[in-house]
Amino acid sequence: MVAPFQSREKASIAVAIRSDLARAKGLRAAGRRAGDDRLRLREWQAARLKHTYPDLLASARYGRAARFFLDELYGPKDFAERDDEVARILPSMTRLLPVGAVRTFGLAVELDCLSEQLDAALVAALRAGGGADGALRIDERRYADAYRRCANRTERERQIQLVRQIGEALDALARKPLIARAVEMMRRPAELAGLAELHAFLEGGFAAFRQMQGAAEFLDTIERRERGIMDQLFAGDADPFAAAGRNSR
Repeated sequence: MVAPFQSREKASIAVAIRSDLARAKGLRAAGRRAGDDRLRLREWQAARLKHTYPDLLASARYGRAARFFLDELYGPKDFAERDDEVARILPSMTRLLPVGAVRTFGLAVELDCLSEQLDAALVAALRAGGGADGALRIDERRYADAYRRCANRTERERQIQLVRQIGEALDALARKPLIARAVEMMRRPAELAGLAELHAFLEGGFAAFRQMQGAAEFLDTIERRERGIMDQLFAGDADPFAAAGRNSR
């Protein structure tokens, strides 16, 4: 039997998920109407992340989790299909999954929505600083200038915080063998039910974090480097992405 306070928490999370899903859907639609700018920005950011984390990507212990973060949380992937699946089964998902899993989904959807918002602001700032016609031009100098003009440090800090919280939540869930096994067994039923994207996110996250056998160092590294880069970008540093190297230890 689900405790009353857990039911209330699940209901509250479900309301937030539905709101974030709707907002993210609107932001994605606007981004598609703007053409290729959103995709070009996300591809540039994905390349930056690979440059920032070559050690984690090459690590036998952390490589799988690093790829999961770059592909499923920070990368150029369009999460529209996954979010549509979440919206479709939100009532049953909220009822059947443990509160920790529902909370993790809520954080992931919030991060997706926030990232869409931040990317839309960056595209607008890049266009304002580099001309309205032709392909969107992005390099480190243009990106840094546009990043500062957005003046959204609070939202940027929240983005880093969400990545940390999602990692901690997945780490905690991956330590529960019964939940991890249940997710593995759900693969085929999820595919038949049209929930492949949603299940792939869950199973990929659980597997990556279970392999690490402790995520503290991994999450510390990501948070330290991303905060270092953010600080240097807002400070107007001439080489802001070198902050990853200065903060790698």
